[in-house]
Amino acid sequence: MTIGDAVFAWLGVGALLAAVLPRVVAGRPLSLPLVFLVGGTAVYLLPLPLPEIDPVDDRLMAEHITEICVIIALMGAGLALNRPVGRRRWATTWRLLGVTMPLTVVFTALTAWWLLDWPPAAALLLAAVLAPTDPVLASEVRVGEPTEDEHDEDEVRFALTSEAGLNDGLSFPLTYAAVALAAAAGGGWSADWLGGWAVEDVAIKCAIGLLSGWLVGRLLGWLFFRPRSAALRLSEHREGFVALGATFLAYGVTEMLQGYGFLAVFVTACSIRAAERAHGFHNVLHDFVEQVERLFTAVLLFLLGAFIALGGLAALTWQGAVTGLMLLCVIRPLSGWAGLLGTRMRRSERWVTAAYGIRGIGSLYYVAYALGQHTFPVPARELWAVVTFTVLASVVLHGVTAGPVVSRLDRLRGTAPAHPEN
Repeated sequence: MTIGDAVFAWLGVGALLAAVLPRVVAGRPLSLPLVFLVGGTAVYLLPLPLPEIDPVDDRLMAEHITEICVIIALMGAGLALNRPVGRRRWATTWRLLGVTMPLTVVFTALTAWWLLDWPPAAALLLAAVLAPTDPVLASEVRVGEPTEDEHDEDEVRFALTSEAGLNDGLSFPLTYAAVALAAAAGGGWSADWLGGWAVEDVAIKCAIGLLSGWLVGRLLGWLFFRPRSAALRLSEHREGFVALGATFLAYGVTEMLQGYGFLAVFVTACSIRAAERAHGFHNVLHDFVEQVERLFTAVLLFLLGAFIALGGLAALTWQGAVTGLMLLCVIRPLSGWAGLLGTRMRRSERWVTAAYGIRGIGSLYYVAYALGQHTFPVPARELWAVVTFTVLASVVLHGVTAGPVVSRLDRLRGTAPAHPEN
């Protein structure tokens, strides 16, 4: 038996499990990502001829595999959201992005600087790569498939899904801030980079991402639903794979224009949804994207488990582990609570939204990407170990608790809370 034979066999097993397990673990203190993470660790502890998994040495491969998974997940999130974008309709989202995310980044960076004794650039990088939330890793806390009713989403699932759709892209300026600081000051501090970063990496690239995503979404929305010719009106053919075309088109065009492709993909998905909100073609697109996303997530979590089994946490110190746990158990919940103060959410809903800032595939992408942009004044393996441990702890903590917690919240809620109108 060769290594290639074993890889094909495990890919087949993984694909079948990815189809079966979601229904098996639904509502239980278990999750699909947790199963694959544990499975990858267990398989790689066996004396089998399997390839070495090392995202530190194979940084470019790790970057591109996680990149594809993230943009597919962003398309799925945007297509699933029923609620039209609006200042008041998305009030909880804006609070999570404008208050919770900055607070989380600041206090995570301060914790890394104080507890790990990392230089400012490395501390900021850790905070930046751990900023994105990832409800993909706990399906109970994300919205379901598209429906015709914009009120058919409870506030918790809507807030976490929409937050994840946007902060995956908004973590890019923070990552570039860490890169700029490392380039300007190495292991020290300098403010010389702030002006250029604010103009180019925040204002210009975000504007390009938003505008490009909106234009591509408008164009595709017309192409899907408006042409007079049935041959050109893609919604008539119900081919879900065109969702991948939309994803890659939005991402590729925006990246060529030097904007944020992650942001553009989510905006494109929302724009396509807005073009004909009640059409059944959205379900076709969403279902296809969800299946591809589930397969990619299963593979990546299996590989992450393999990395852990092969010594991926060897460079982890107790200070790094405490930093990750502080983020998950203290910093994010308290920052989330602060961001949601004054909303119409019930206390229980506020705490669940605040606590379930799940870390996952986006964090793995950003650490791989950042380490390819500049050398940071901490060992790459130590940075990877802290990020990997945090994702592992999040998958275990949130994967085990999400089902029971959200089920109890649904029972307590009885009926969905009223949603603001605009």
